[in-house]
Amino acid sequence: MLPFLDPLHPVFPHPETALTDPDGLLAVGGNLHTDTLVDAYRNGIFPWYEEGQPILWWSPASRAVLVPGAEHTGRTMAKVLARGTFQITTDCAFEHVVTACAGSRRGASGTWITAAMIDAYGRLHRDGVAHSLECWQNGELVGGLYGLQIGALFCGESMFSRVANASKVAFIVLSRTLARHGFALIDCQIPNPHLTSLGVTTLPRCEFLHQLHRYRDERRAWPDNDDFAENLTVVVS
Repeated sequence: MLPFLDPLHPVFPHPETALTDPDGLLAVGGNLHTDTLVDAYRNGIFPWYEEGQPILWWSPASRAVLVPGAEHTGRTMAKVLARGTFQITTDCAFEHVVTACAGSRRGASGTWITAAMIDAYGRLHRDGVAHSLECWQNGELVGGLYGLQIGALFCGESMFSRVANASKVAFIVLSRTLARHGFALIDCQIPNPHLTSLGVTTLPRCEFLHQLHRYRDERRAWPDNDDFAENLTVVVS
């Protein structure tokens, strides 16, 4: 039976108890308080639900991940980067990035970044836990991504593009920069063709949890704008 979490003091079950159908559904209820969300991510769990539904918590059997620095930059993306038409910043427009991502869809589901989710991740950002990358072109925000830093891991939540390749550029620069700053893993949650084209692979849940527990308490400083800008200029063939 699917656990219903206390709305005031939620206690998550072990991720290995998640359902197989639908894959990874672990619990219902709880809240989106900062402490609750951090506890969830520290244990390999994330919220994903639509407006009008209760909060649903997930930990899928197969986890999409990327070791920083192992991203795939093909010839097309190498040329895009070499043109120098994009600029990357971090934490300069967090709310705009999240709002833009709210128009995205995960798989075939409806809008899942609800107003409550936007507020919750905004609080995480103000607490220094959640970060964004912004991709600019001619001074206009054209793409980006956001997620949470948990120790030496970055737990990606969503990305968006308004022009071709903008989110790919943000992701490639994220991977390169986190590699140089000693981050161990980027959690991409659920695989899709867009992520796979960038080099994202999958780990069984048990292996992902092992990596998570190994690195979640390590301290890493979040890179600054200059760090990300430096890695935008590196071309990989």
